Amino acid sequence: MIKLDNITVQIASKILLENASMQISDGQKVGIVGTNGCGKTTLFKVLKGEHDVNSGEAFCSPNQQKAFVEQEIAEKDLSLPILNYVLSKDKKLAELRRKEQTAAPEELPEIMEQLWLIEADSAEARTAEILVGLGFNQEDLSRPVRDFSGGWQMRLNLAGALFQRSDVLFLDEPTNHLDLEAIIWLENYLRKYRGTVLLISHDRDFLNNVCEAIVHFEGNKLVRYTGDYDDFARQYAQKIELADKQIKKQNERRAHLQSYVDRFRYKASKARQAQSRLKMLEKMADVPEVARDRESNFAFPEIKPLPSPLLKLENGAVGYDGVPVLRKLSFVINQDDRIALLGKNGNGKSTLVKLLSSHLPLLEGEMKKSGKLKIGYFNQNQTEELPLEQTPVAYIQTLRPDMPERLIRAHLGSFGLEQEKAVTRIGDLSGGEKTRLLFARISLDAPEMLIFDEPTNHLDMAGRDALADALNAYRGAVILISHDFRLLKIVADNLWLVHNHTCAPFNGDLEDYRNFLLEENTPQPPKTQSVPLRETQPPKEAPSPKNNKSARKERAALREVEQKLTRLAQQKEDILQKFSAASGKEIAALQIELHRLEVDIAATEEQWLALSENL
Repeated sequence: MIKLDNITVQIASKILLENASMQISDGQKVGIVGTNGCGKTTLFKVLKGEHDVNSGEAFCSPNQQKAFVEQEIAEKDLSLPILNYVLSKDKKLAELRRKEQTAAPEELPEIMEQLWLIEADSAEARTAEILVGLGFNQEDLSRPVRDFSGGWQMRLNLAGALFQRSDVLFLDEPTNHLDLEAIIWLENYLRKYRGTVLLISHDRDFLNNVCEAIVHFEGNKLVRYTGDYDDFARQYAQKIELADKQIKKQNERRAHLQSYVDRFRYKASKARQAQSRLKMLEKMADVPEVARDRESNFAFPEIKPLPSPLLKLENGAVGYDGVPVLRKLSFVINQDDRIALLGKNGNGKSTLVKLLSSHLPLLEGEMKKSGKLKIGYFNQNQTEELPLEQTPVAYIQTLRPDMPERLIRAHLGSFGLEQEKAVTRIGDLSGGEKTRLLFARISLDAPEMLIFDEPTNHLDMAGRDALADALNAYRGAVILISHDFRLLKIVADNLWLVHNHTCAPFNGDLEDYRNFLLEENTPQPPKTQSVPLRETQPPKEAPSPKNNKSARKERAALREVEQKLTRLAQQKEDILQKFSAASGKEIAALQIELHRLEVDIAATEEQWLALSENL
């Protein structure tokens, strides 16, 4: 069990949590959400014992094994093959295998029994399965850690956390360095994991597919909501709406009482009534405000339309050092296109957008662009190229020396870098704020085409929603590479699959692509030298009449649950409408009834989910 009892956590002069409480039972999968900088990572440090609380008590059972994703790799481990590196994260396994090499004959039986208890004979197979699920291939398993980039090394650390035998798994933004394929694999892995999961993420779909509860940072408090992220968002919005209605009603009541006092407090015949209302005003407690996440807004500039096509490519090829990565590329891009590039990491998505943005030359074929076409290109590695000692205002001034400072500030403000943020040293900005600065930079020329390669890694939920809204309002062409399924759903109209060294339209929608990945493209773990992996499953038998009858019963049960959900939703809507006319005890009764309904709805939705998955 994890329990926080009235804890206060402060860093320098900033209070992150004040008298906050939370309890998580064993085996639960809980998402931790809140805006950038609210204290989510610090909360993990408290639970890991790396950060003290100023007051209160933080309890995380010492008898439970905890697994965290390490942020760095030691120099001595860089030469290890990645399979061995992940195996080394199970300290007990490594220790027992060392003892096995030097033990006396009479000590071996006990060591072998302990190895058997922790399933050491299948350790290599389990490690390989995790690595393959996270995107590594069979040839990678013997390569040293140093051969891989920073993003892939983070995947290795994630693999190490998953491989460890643990009762509690702490994951802080685990999807940031994963592609869609690896995210879907991780979702399935975590759903099957039997321990407790605490998950910090800004990926709404990932939270929906993994979590059964959400803990939200609200005004230095921790508030728990039952259900996935969509359930939380709905309950949180209703909570704000209800508070706003109560505050409005109270303000109207105060205005009415104050009006009476002002009119009659000095009139002898009404003085007593006026004094009575004045006392009522003095005793009237404020309706508590609901702490709200800060809003985020982006605004890409207006553009002048260009004739279509903006770009046309015929039988093109692109690659590095004269060696093609992609061939037979033929397509056109028009001004109203919203294109999502799908495909595994390493298949060539980034290579393709580098060609389109003129960061790589065309090796074969012909590419024609509109003569006045301007392209804004973003990739996540550009933050490393920013001048850390400059401020955003000074940085934009170096790019546009003739642009007045007031216009620079206005442009930065349209991407959320307002007032003091515009004159803060870039090195002191958060990852999300650096991303906003890059958005401001690529849109300086009002480009007619925007290309984004993983733009959401450092954006919180509000920032991702703001980006989606801004792209939908933008009138130019958009090409998007992202592991954020929700962003792709909201923005993209066309899906292109980069696969088998070329790019072609994907025949289906994003749900079809998810199913394609799950059913047709699930990687099989390779064999290791030590232990063979599980055998191939026999082909499925055709469903028997008995199975068909069972399926019919489940479909009937599913229809009943759907009808119940419709009834409950209508009852909830009726209650919400009654709040505006209710007062006093009526509001309290309605709140109790609303809570009961929300619990019932959450349980019914879980039932619907279980039936749907069975079918």
